[in-house]
Amino acid sequence: MTDPAIRIENLTRDFGPIRALDGLSLEVPSGSIFGFLGPNGSGKTTTIHLLLGLLEPTDGRADVLGFDTVKKSDMVRARTGALLEHAGLYEQMNAEENLEFYGRINRLKAGERQARTKELLEQFGLWERRKDRVVKWSRGMKQKLAIARALLHRPSLVFLDEPTAGLDVLAAAAVREDLAALTASEGVTFFLTTHNMTEAERLCRTVAVIRKGKLLAVGHPDELRTRTSGPRVEVIGRGFSQDVLNLLKGRPEVSAVESQDNRLSIYLREAVEVAPLVRLLVGAGVEVEEVLKDKASLEEVFLMLMEEER
Repeated sequence: MTDPAIRIENLTRDFGPIRALDGLSLEVPSGSIFGFLGPNGSGKTTTIHLLLGLLEPTDGRADVLGFDTVKKSDMVRARTGALLEHAGLYEQMNAEENLEFYGRINRLKAGERQARTKELLEQFGLWERRKDRVVKWSRGMKQKLAIARALLHRPSLVFLDEPTAGLDVLAAAAVREDLAALTASEGVTFFLTTHNMTEAERLCRTVAVIRKGKLLAVGHPDELRTRTSGPRVEVIGRGFSQDVLNLLKGRPEVSAVESQDNRLSIYLREAVEVAPLVRLLVGAGVEVEEVLKDKASLEEVFLMLMEEER
């Protein structure tokens, strides 16, 4: 069995009287995209800084690629890539010059720098624009180049802090496709923070949800749905009176009911036959036009977890 890329045990960080991270423990599987989700101020960026050895923990420990982040922080940073708050690009240089500069910093030999630069720029669809100064590029192109910079020295683990923030729909989709392709082709592990739940749902095999420095849940998106919300039935029609809602709420298999305009959402405690509920609605005078079996989105699961912690 492959060792995890990251192993965190009771990781805690205080800034004076403020506890930014509170006893975090989790493992990040190798060769996957791991989603680290939470609202602003939840401790996501602090966690990345701790894992890169840029901060020391108040308590607990973490191993990244088998190296202790306090005792071997230089080894951690040499073997990982990172795209954090700033892209780290020199906009008056062109793409080749940017990667050449960072290749020298990472002590890549000349031939390797040139080959890797061409490989990455082609992979991200930037090769034809390699001689343009970066200042002329779109935000999406700059973000792709920043990710290429983080991958230049072939790290096996890359930290990405909100990599698609501020991008338009097409640019964000292109970045997601590139990340998925890199994980498949090069086996890179990505530790990804994002506010985009759809992005996390599409990309991540495992996600962790954090709030106020505390871990709320971790697992595959489908596992989190099972833990926080059962199946859901959407009924489209007319006649959703308060009496009908009360009738449904009294059913043992129903955990919650929501009604908005001509749509009724029925949340079930577990997978059950839907037909008896439909008959119940029809018998109560509801004009049923359509019935859809659905499951909660990752965004809904996230909001449920946030609500539970208030």
